[in-house]
Amino acid sequence: MQRLCIGYLSTLYHTSHLVRAQGLIETHLPCEPVWRLFGTGPAMVDAFAAGELDLGFIGLPPAMIGISHGLPLRCIAGGHVQGTVMVGYPGMVSVQHGADISNLLAGLAGKKIGAPRRGSIHDVIVRWLVQTHRTGSVEIVNYPWAELIPEAITAGEIAAGVGTPQLAVLAQRFYHYAIVLGPELLWPFNPSYGIVAHEKILGQRALIEQFLILHEQACELMRCRPDEAAPLVARQSKVVDATFVRDVFSISPHYCASLPRRYIQATMDFVPVLQDMGYIQNSLTEDMVFDTTFINSVHPCPHHYTASLEDAC
Repeated sequence: MQRLCIGYLSTLYHTSHLVRAQGLIETHLPCEPVWRLFGTGPAMVDAFAAGELDLGFIGLPPAMIGISHGLPLRCIAGGHVQGTVMVGYPGMVSVQHGADISNLLAGLAGKKIGAPRRGSIHDVIVRWLVQTHRTGSVEIVNYPWAELIPEAITAGEIAAGVGTPQLAVLAQRFYHYAIVLGPELLWPFNPSYGIVAHEKILGQRALIEQFLILHEQACELMRCRPDEAAPLVARQSKVVDATFVRDVFSISPHYCASLPRRYIQATMDFVPVLQDMGYIQNSLTEDMVFDTTFINSVHPCPHHYTASLEDAC
């Protein structure tokens, strides 16, 4: 039986956890899944480069950096948008409007902000934020695992940190830190994660389409029946309870497998930013990053990231 090597992250709202918890690949696909956990997207890209993965659940900027260096990868489906938040020490004022971001960053002048590994989507967004608001005195400190960030705030190494909604719930529940900058204020519709495939399996159309059907079914379960999905993910993780998972789901509830125009454009908007930061040297075109043929076949209807973001494909 064919082995399907899949990279995934600890991020609880990625459908990888639901797919694993329900044994969907073993039940519905003619292959044996081999799952590998990574601390960050860039580490997963390293594994793609070593020829160790077929598919990955990953934020798009790390994959784009790999593509710019010649890796034959394509994003074949979405998964979630607007997945970056900032948490801070007690007493920091939460930003309610985009116009107040400059004031928040001014208050961090001379301090440090923690972020996952360089090249991760959170790292790119916070560096872009500091650069855009011309807060040059704010230093970005990178960590191999986002879960280290709340403890670094406690230790006084950093004043704030960026990461996923999961990081925010961890920081709130165990460290009593607050969300000071919500996902809706950071890069609208940014591609929090998607499904990236190595070109070596793109010829297996039936297999990929079946996989994406399972992915969208898991997105729908998370989106429409989160109280049913949360216990499944909690049991799979073995480290958090269902309430924790449900809280993670609720911070930025924009789950879908489709690749609407808005998702693609928000992704391509990263290209000049990645170039300016020195992460990529050459420009990238849409067809170098995306292959929408598979998801358009299995998800031809309008996206479900939420009607408030955009109704049309």
